[in-house]
Amino acid sequence: MTIIAKLLPYIQIILSVILVVAILLQQSDAGSGGAFGGGDSGALYHTRRGFDKFLFITTIIVGVLFAASAFVAILVK
Repeated sequence: MTIIAKLLPYIQIILSVILVVAILLQQSDAGSGGAFGGGDSGALYHTRRGFDKFLFITTIIVGVLFAASAFVAILVK
């Protein structure tokens, strides 16, 4: 068993926790009214700035890394 095969489960756990936290920290502008068709406020485009943009990019990067680790786990077995 290679060292990557031994470390891969721990890497996936860490990435999954980071991904869940990053998704939960993102703000939703829709609120509870979005479930019933409300909360649109006429805005079709929202510019991300500051921490919101950092969190959005981090979520994408961690999601790609998590998917890549899943493919590596398939290849290692």
